Amino acid sequence: MLFDNLNIHPTSIVSPEARIGEGVKIGAYTIIGPGTIIGDHCEIGPHVVIDSGTELGQRVRIFQFSSVGAPPQDLKYGGGPTRLQIGEGTIIRESCTIHRGTEEGGGLTTIGKNCLLMAYCHVAHDCHVGDNVIMANGATLGGHVTVEEYVVMGGLCAIHQFCRVGAYAFLGGMSGANKDIPPFVRFWGQRGKVYGLNLVGLKRHGFSKEAVTALRDAYRMIFKGPTLEEALPGIESRYAHVPEVKRFLQFIKDSERGIALFHENGNVKD
Repeated sequence: MLFDNLNIHPTSIVSPEARIGEGVKIGAYTIIGPGTIIGDHCEIGPHVVIDSGTELGQRVRIFQFSSVGAPPQDLKYGGGPTRLQIGEGTIIRESCTIHRGTEEGGGLTTIGKNCLLMAYCHVAHDCHVGDNVIMANGATLGGHVTVEEYVVMGGLCAIHQFCRVGAYAFLGGMSGANKDIPPFVRFWGQRGKVYGLNLVGLKRHGFSKEAVTALRDAYRMIFKGPTLEEALPGIESRYAHVPEVKRFLQFIKDSERGIALFHENGNVKD
């Protein structure tokens, strides 16, 4: 452990077995456990606990009272040396809890680059969160959840274990999901349903008019048409050249928990 060019408060406890990068700031009463890797220019606030097996990329910011890399809340966990990895530029706000993986779940929890986890968020064991994800206050992921890139989750959302949330999806506040949520859609409700495409998000991220039109048509055929088995051949033959539609369909095909239901008031015309 090197202490050159660092700003470590004297009340903090940093294990000699931790690896601390250049320009790191560590606040008062923070504990950095053995086997942790803290990337260059990270900022760790006061009263933070970073447990063993945690690796932070460069420029990660963690605010006060957060618990990062603690053992999983899984009775099957046997105490093995599992890990947590957090990508560069991610911000973790006050009182978040993020747990390492379990032996049975692959031993690894990951959070991507440039994510924002607002206060009181929870990421359970063996979750995999993609780049540029925003989780608003109190959003919660059960174990083994996958969240793809550019997802936005409103406050107090809760995602059931083993569910997947597709890229560029938008989840309204207080939504609850026990099925997979396809990419590019809007989702809302205590027992949530899909409410059309996330057209605002698609526009903000520069998706082409052709891609949005194709996604809208594919969405109608799947959620407002016949059965999925009947709809798929027509969509694939018509839009095989559109990567966004291919990704949309592949996500649905790969679903093991099933896809969230469509709400009849979901608007795909705006």
